[in-house]
Amino acid sequence: MRPPKSTSPLPSAATGAGDTRPPVAVAPSRRVLGMRVDHIEAPAAALIAGWSAAAPSSARYVCGANVHMTMVAHDDPTFKDAVNAADLVLPDGVPMVWALRALGLQQKRRVRVSTDLLREIIGVCADRHVKVGLYGGTPQTLAAMTANLLTAFPDLDLAFSHSPPFRPLTPEEDAAVVREIAASGVGLLLIGIGCPKQERWMAAHTGRLDCVMMGVGAAFDLLAGKTRNAPLWMRDRGLEWVYRLVCEPRRLWRRYLYHNPRFIVLFATQVLRSRHPAP
Repeated sequence: MRPPKSTSPLPSAATGAGDTRPPVAVAPSRRVLGMRVDHIEAPAAALIAGWSAAAPSSARYVCGANVHMTMVAHDDPTFKDAVNAADLVLPDGVPMVWALRALGLQQKRRVRVSTDLLREIIGVCADRHVKVGLYGGTPQTLAAMTANLLTAFPDLDLAFSHSPPFRPLTPEEDAAVVREIAASGVGLLLIGIGCPKQERWMAAHTGRLDCVMMGVGAAFDLLAGKTRNAPLWMRDRGLEWVYRLVCEPRRLWRRYLYHNPRFIVLFATQVLRSRHPAP
């Protein structure tokens, strides 16, 4: 038996009793190993850009789901809670598309956060004069990314840019960053500090920042020109991880060779149990 479709609004992030955000658009979703993944395609860019244009009255955060995130959520319930509390969890990886289909939702394609979707959102923000901020990367990466974005989108207002240290911020440092972001007036804050740090950061800053936060993973390096996209045929067949593993074996071998086989076994078990429940 397949699980029933969800027709309730996407759950909004927990922001406390004073949260007055408008309702989130309705979208069905499924739990993949307990982590929510939403069924959304073409409207994603318009939805996120619309939220950004409505800031500061529209404080939200957006995650892009892939196998790595799913397995981290499976292993860490507190991280799973952070992802499930997001306003939107996009099927960023091709395996997430396959998972939604296996669970009864006809997702046609992935919503590729790192470049395709992000460029579309930034274009809309530039047209609507929505201020955009960048949090993550090295100073060199941010400089190159800023130059490339302003070349592609001359009307873009990049109002904030910060390269955090590779260590947890002190409470005083974090409070100073929050004040700077708030003073910049950004409607969209792109977080590029990698999974699971960026999802935890967004969840922890919900209610403290009146903007849309979006975890974009490796997009900073891609948009800065430090790394290259996998060939289209590999992206379309769910083999982008192979390309990234070949390019960065020392950094990524453990992630892919540990998580991917486990995901296949665990998700196959989930599907079999959903279709053949115990009597």
